[in-house]
Amino acid sequence: MTQHWIDMNASTNNKRVIIAGGGIGGLTLALTLHQIGISCVIFESVRQIHPLGVGINIQPNAVRELFELGIGPALLDQVGIEAQEWALVGLNGKDIYAEPRGLKAGYRWPQYAAHRGKLQVMLFDKVMERLGESSVRLGQRVTGYEKHADGKVSAIVEHSNGDITREQGDLLIGADGIHSSVRAQMHPDQPPIHWGGTIMWRGTTRAKPIRTGSSFVGLGTHKHRMVIYPISQPDSNGLAAINWIAERTVDSSTEWQKSGWFKPVAISEFASYFDEFRFEWLDVPDLLARADIAYENPMIDRDPIPYWNDGPVALLGDAAHAMYPTGSNGASQAIVDARVLGASLIRCGITHAALDAYNAALCGPISEVVLRNRGDGPFGLLKIVDDRCGGRFTAIDDVIPQAERDAYMASYKKAAGFSRDLLNKADPTIAPDTCQERLS
Repeated sequence: MTQHWIDMNASTNNKRVIIAGGGIGGLTLALTLHQIGISCVIFESVRQIHPLGVGINIQPNAVRELFELGIGPALLDQVGIEAQEWALVGLNGKDIYAEPRGLKAGYRWPQYAAHRGKLQVMLFDKVMERLGESSVRLGQRVTGYEKHADGKVSAIVEHSNGDITREQGDLLIGADGIHSSVRAQMHPDQPPIHWGGTIMWRGTTRAKPIRTGSSFVGLGTHKHRMVIYPISQPDSNGLAAINWIAERTVDSSTEWQKSGWFKPVAISEFASYFDEFRFEWLDVPDLLARADIAYENPMIDRDPIPYWNDGPVALLGDAAHAMYPTGSNGASQAIVDARVLGASLIRCGITHAALDAYNAALCGPISEVVLRNRGDGPFGLLKIVDDRCGGRFTAIDDVIPQAERDAYMASYKKAAGFSRDLLNKADPTIAPDTCQERLS
């Protein structure tokens, strides 16, 4: 299909995009806008960007977009490691499903397991290098917006000292996370954050990687499981940073009662729930015991909303589609959002129509992914096995045939945008000849 692109040099004079939020999505958008010649500024509430958080997965569809931004293996290997395998394992330690990932699965691009904070810092450093220090205003939080009769928009900005100012731009993109102020104004009647009853304890341990050396393993049932994968290259002793997530589902009839959304806790507060997760190839209690610290938070998301844009304002990343991490594609989708938005701006100019096109392309399909992940996402295979045999079996094919397992996973990958054949054949989101190629 022929794509029609506008002359960005003629359309961007004195125009600017305001970005609320300097997370993975907001930073990727800034790099994308710079690549296509659009001026932008990021307002980020924290005073300094630190490498906070634990592990995330960057799916091949998002890695492709990072490569197109000049962020390739040399940089990604510093913040993570190429994923080789994705596997689900029953309560008896036997495989339910396993498949290669990334290049080993025939994708043209790898999949990465990375440290979230290190990835954010790397993207931030690239923004500083390419756009300059004035492109990010730290310690300044966008709390709302005002639309103007001429089609422009003002972001209401709260500074760390309490001052309130207004920053005018042609478009405002709310990439300000699950607690987004931009989304709250756009959808004032939205339901509260949704918690389905699952508590997560997250941490890292220096240990030898299991299975392939770079395997993502989901172990247990849909209500009681561990997720384990390395997020660093092994050192000279063969040890890597092993990211683990311990999950347990409890009664969700009331709202989350504990204070804080991501707070440190002692390992002793939850380790006993996983005492039986001991196998010849993995000792979960030992893995937990050797962790320096753990963080507790509820597994939360938000109900899908009918639209992501309001005139000159649009949402991106978690602000648009906060989702359960069961599909390992929250950060990946934020990256893809930024690139799809960039392509829409090239086609339509810095206009409301560009945001309409972006919304039309992603809001409906990604809202379906949010609900799929709430319904266990790819971990739904663990639920099927638990329902049929209690998570323990002699031969998995007697419980759920290979064809059924393959079909389940293929359906999820297609919905989430990283079906191998479709992705490998897809044209670049942003055609190279439309970029100003200011990469370093």
